Amino acid sequence: MHRGKGMKFVGDSRVPAERKPNIPKDYSEYPGKTEAFWPNFLLKEWMVGAVFLIGYLVLTVVHPSPLERMADPTDTGYIPLPDWYFLFLYQLLKYEFAAGPYTVIGAVVMPGLMFGALMLAPWLDKGPERRPNKRPITVALMLLSLMAIVYLTWESIAHTNWEKVAEQGKIVDAVEVDKEDPAYAIFQGQSCITCHGDNMQGVSGLGVNLHGKGLTVEEIKDIAINGIGQMAANQFNGTEEELQQLAEFIAKYQE
Repeated sequence: MHRGKGMKFVGDSRVPAERKPNIPKDYSEYPGKTEAFWPNFLLKEWMVGAVFLIGYLVLTVVHPSPLERMADPTDTGYIPLPDWYFLFLYQLLKYEFAAGPYTVIGAVVMPGLMFGALMLAPWLDKGPERRPNKRPITVALMLLSLMAIVYLTWESIAHTNWEKVAEQGKIVDAVEVDKEDPAYAIFQGQSCITCHGDNMQGVSGLGVNLHGKGLTVEEIKDIAINGIGQMAANQFNGTEEELQQLAEFIAKYQE
């Protein structure tokens, strides 16, 4: 090599005149396909991650999380539901072999076996073959798991009262009733508060919200005597005058 050919002298150091790309030595397993982890590969990962992060942030702004009303530990009629991707586990707990005294089987043992097998898959199946027809046991187990998840999810969706679920979690504007009104004492004394709440907001699973129903005084009196829906007849046991006062009091909040 002639003096200085292809080299530049910088003090006592010698550096290449042309900068070569940061590519590691080739390996026989993947000839010509290797790439430097830093910065080549990691930079691509960061770029893809940034795109997904920005997309996720945009979705959270455009479609906020569907919040429900404040939790009520005394509400025995509330239907708890997990997110859609856990509905198959929720449905599993409805079956006799995974519920009641066997809840630990449906809640811990069976999910633990499924997710444990998924995590241990790289060690359980170390064969080099990748064609599905050459791996009948592995493919069969995976298809069986997918079919079970799809079936259980569908069963959970089909047997859930989604209208009731949407209604029970609906956030409604709180309306304060006039508790100083003499008729409120009748409302409280007739145990209406037990099913309809102290502000007539309704108690889920027991009584409905009495605000904004558009009921007239006569309709309210008729319901108090004859009942409606889940409300049994003859719930009111006061005088006719008290019934009139109560109906007029409730009617003030019907608009």
